[in-house]
Amino acid sequence: MSYRTILLNLDIDRPVKPITNAAVDLASQVGARVIGLCAAQPLHSPFAMQATSSAATIAIQQMYRELEDRMEQVHQEFRAAAAGRVELEWRAEMSAPTEAIVEAARAADLIFMTAAEGAHSGDSYRTADPAGVTLRAGRPVLVAGSAAEPIASGKIVVCWKDTREARRAVADAIPLLSLAKDVTVVSVSSEPDTLLRKSNADVVSYLTHHNVRARSHISKSADETIGLLQFVDQSGADLIVSGAYGHSRLRELVFGGITRFLLDESGRNRFMSS
Repeated sequence: MSYRTILLNLDIDRPVKPITNAAVDLASQVGARVIGLCAAQPLHSPFAMQATSSAATIAIQQMYRELEDRMEQVHQEFRAAAAGRVELEWRAEMSAPTEAIVEAARAADLIFMTAAEGAHSGDSYRTADPAGVTLRAGRPVLVAGSAAEPIASGKIVVCWKDTREARRAVADAIPLLSLAKDVTVVSVSSEPDTLLRKSNADVVSYLTHHNVRARSHISKSADETIGLLQFVDQSGADLIVSGAYGHSRLRELVFGGITRFLLDESGRNRFMSS
């Protein structure tokens, strides 16, 4: 697998240059083009929605004009930050950001976004929700740390558990893993056994045959999530690769422990597939 197109989400209220630089830097390394996407929609009050006066109509039109003006500003900043470095495409959508990303994901190999506020980020009218994107887009999602610096890939930790989501994440991350100097496949169990060690060894072998330098690490811990997080903290990893485990229940997204942590840990670079 290779990344030929990266979909970059640009939240309308956040700085454009840092996340653009990070995405373009990655695209340059893997030979991909970048689709810049900015989406937002006006927040209509119940009173404005029901009003029929010319004043209400003018107010709503003004909200749309302000969004259009800001989107064009984001567009120009995106173009300026990426100028001449990779092939670019621009998309602006008057719709909820999460919905716009999920729809546009069909045109990309990888979604690149940031989430300074954690799993469920702020105003759904103006800010994309990384949790919803990860579970719904059908594409791997790279959530940059809040600093949105270029993605260093010298050291990568793969959080391994023999599930469909983790298998998908390992396969989806190969273009990034191929750039790394140090890849550790880590599993945690209260009682590590032969099956767990064989599982880890198979993943290392799989990556080796994709020209990825990888090694296995088995940690013993009574609590799988705590043990995994302790290893991640001590590893100094530039990027964490993990399956995203979750489902929707009564319109609430419910996640496993490590997935919740990675979505909420805004200081880290996280790569997730579901």
